[in-house]
Amino acid sequence: MTNIGYTPEEPIAAIATALAPGAIGIVRVSGKNSIELVSKLFSRPDALLNAKGYSLVYGWITAPEKIDEVMLGVYRAPKSFTGEDMVEIFCHGGISVVTTIHKLLLANGFRQAEKGEFTFRAYINGKTDLTKAEAVREIIDSKTDTSRSRAAGRLAGNLFDEIDSIKKKIVDTLAEIEVGIEYPEDEETIADSFDSTALLEVKDRLSDLAASWKSEKLFQDGARVVLCGKTNAGKSSLFNALLKEERAIVSDIEGTTRDWLESWVSFDGIPARLFDTAGLRKTDDVIEAKGVEITRDLSKDADLILYLIDSKAGLVKDDIDFISAQTNIPLVIVVNKCDAEESKQIELPEQLSQLKQVRISAKKSTGLDALTSTVKEILFKDKSLSREQAGLGSARQKASVEEALERIQHAIQISQDNEYGLDAVVQDLEDSLDSLGEVTGEITPEDVLGSIFSNFCVGK
Repeated sequence: MTNIGYTPEEPIAAIATALAPGAIGIVRVSGKNSIELVSKLFSRPDALLNAKGYSLVYGWITAPEKIDEVMLGVYRAPKSFTGEDMVEIFCHGGISVVTTIHKLLLANGFRQAEKGEFTFRAYINGKTDLTKAEAVREIIDSKTDTSRSRAAGRLAGNLFDEIDSIKKKIVDTLAEIEVGIEYPEDEETIADSFDSTALLEVKDRLSDLAASWKSEKLFQDGARVVLCGKTNAGKSSLFNALLKEERAIVSDIEGTTRDWLESWVSFDGIPARLFDTAGLRKTDDVIEAKGVEITRDLSKDADLILYLIDSKAGLVKDDIDFISAQTNIPLVIVVNKCDAEESKQIELPEQLSQLKQVRISAKKSTGLDALTSTVKEILFKDKSLSREQAGLGSARQKASVEEALERIQHAIQISQDNEYGLDAVVQDLEDSLDSLGEVTGEITPEDVLGSIFSNFCVGK
């Protein structure tokens, strides 16, 4: 939806569940006269027309023959998700059933909803703000329980409440300044016109919000974690152990993994794309050599490398050469097969002594908790982990908060050096309010709205 150009209240319909066989399918509609339009396709029209909001009505969808036995969820304006009259049709989850009902609606007064249009209508009808609307998409896209939980905090309003609280402090400061402008003889300097303590608190809170995007982005996008090491170091065994399923082939034969595998995994709530790669060694096998080349390419784009060493074989020159070359990417040395009788202690050379080392047995799944803790610590270096703290949910929000922070910092500066009048401070504070209004959607250009809601799925 790159252009918000459709008619508000126009009846819309969309399939709200995955188009795949299932026990239940949902087709939802919203807009003016939507209840009346559905009643014309329903076996018990009077029951639907007289139904109260937040009620269920049993019957059949007919056209005029019976199509499916359904339950209709009825929601009346303004007490609905969109703020409009809505009906959700709960039918059997067969693809044919769901699509037939959807097509029937489109042929009888409804048009196909655009991506995110239901949530957009909730926004324009004052049922939600942009921070909550964006949180809906975050929850749908969340990859771990922690990702979902942090997005749920924004959906519950913790970010909106924080922004609103900050705005109130700025407004209170503006009110103090207005008194100074009205009665300038009572003040000797700009600083005397208001208490800058409130603005210093605002600056700190905005700084914390801006910094929160680092951790929130990691929870949303996930990290790229690449398993590297020589052949038979146990990369595939660790890959399977972290996934808790047999995804990669494990064999004592060297060079089994020639291509790379990837899957999402959670490191104590942090989502990560985990890559199992071909073992690093020189080989005349063309296919295996290509796999080694891919391993090196993947490692260059990693957020973290887990470098496996066979504790029975110990640290060799090829290991040291590869590890030493990773100067810009965090790396953890994972000493595997520590349950074996031939296991050795790994002494790192002085140039690698700063690297973290974790001892595990991928085969017996021992040491994985310590590995997970180490991965989490490295990925979250210089980032906030507080679940209670409100965090930003998008790069758009971060840009607006940083703009507000810049204006607040400038206001504090000019209020202290007295080179400018009170009007300049007022302008900065008003600009900061506008920027914060963009976060919640009080002031948002149409093209920004189009970009936000076009990333939603149809039916949401």
